[in-house]
Amino acid sequence: MALVKGTLKTAIEAAFKAQSNKTENPDDALGDLADKLATAIESFVKSGTVTVSAGIAVSTTGSAAAQAGATTATGVGTIS
Repeated sequence: MALVKGTLKTAIEAAFKAQSNKTENPDDALGDLADKLATAIESFVKSGTVTVSAGIAVSTTGSAAAQAGATTATGVGTIS
């Protein structure tokens, strides 16, 4: 899924609005705001889809069933 900037913006606005009327303990309000922003950014980044392009050629010997293990090749991806 593509990253949706509007979704992040809405979450950030909600975080600020939730803190806008807190006046009793500014340090608690600041910590709460930072937590809400961090959660919004984390959710935004994790909502992206990583697409890895093919293009790594691998030569093997033997049958397909004889192949085992993990690749050591570096993958390249983009978040769309």
